[in-house]
Amino acid sequence: MSWFQVRTDLALEARESIDGKENDIHGIKVEENYDEKSDVHITKVIIETKNGAKAMGKPMGTYVTLEAPGMIEPEEDYHQEISDILAKEIRDLLPEPEEEKSILVVGLGNRDVTADSLGPNVVDNLFINRHIVMEYGKVAYNCSKMHLVSSLVPGVMAKTGMESAEIIRGVIEQTNPDLVIVIDALAARSTKRLNRTIQITNTGIHPGSGVGNHRNALNEESLHVPVLAIGVPTVVDAATIVGDAMGEYAMGEYPNALSELNNMYVTSKDVDAQVQQIGHILCDALNKALDISLA
Repeated sequence: MSWFQVRTDLALEARESIDGKENDIHGIKVEENYDEKSDVHITKVIIETKNGAKAMGKPMGTYVTLEAPGMIEPEEDYHQEISDILAKEIRDLLPEPEEEKSILVVGLGNRDVTADSLGPNVVDNLFINRHIVMEYGKVAYNCSKMHLVSSLVPGVMAKTGMESAEIIRGVIEQTNPDLVIVIDALAARSTKRLNRTIQITNTGIHPGSGVGNHRNALNEESLHVPVLAIGVPTVVDAATIVGDAMGEYAMGEYPNALSELNNMYVTSKDVDAQVQQIGHILCDALNKALDISLA
């Protein structure tokens, strides 16, 4: 389907688009692991060279994808399993996870658009302690070691008149965090990954890129601190759905119609409940990953 742009934020799908030849491309390593008990498939894509980055269309770095088909089901015990696995993967990507840090967690997205509200939803329920520790010390939590966690929901440009990157840079200048963790809703190439997939990467993020609404990058180069990005695909390009269903016939007979669909995005009918559910999973995983008080 080369005549229209297939948009995806997932490195896993970018890897799949290379038609299974990723092992022939120098600089791309792929590691896969399946946890049969939890039914979670973990794929780690490591882009080591500029050649690999060009082939993938992604910056160099590590991309960890968790695929959990049952994540959308209302099963709390299973959600705990996913959050435990996710917490471990987050800790593995944290720079020096056992060392105390000041960490700024940023929830990107628009609260008024359900499919785009994942970031604010996660931050709303996160354990925040920076203000307490700065006022009373760690004794307030009866521990001698802990990360200082603060949060920010910068909103969207249509409401603030400012780029998210501008707001985040201003907060960084005032609070001097050692690490920024960004949470955002993503776009997927496949409907089977909607609300069932979590991607973690140490390369940062380009807000809105999955839906063709490119904003300033949030990465170590632009923010001058390490950036970890966590995202879940909540929308899929409508053109890819129709194209997949109709195959080559659609490409030959209806190119103009599909190019119009390329500006439309589809989500599930119960996205409100699913985003809330996934938000709790991510929040729980972050709280566990950032808890070093018992280390």
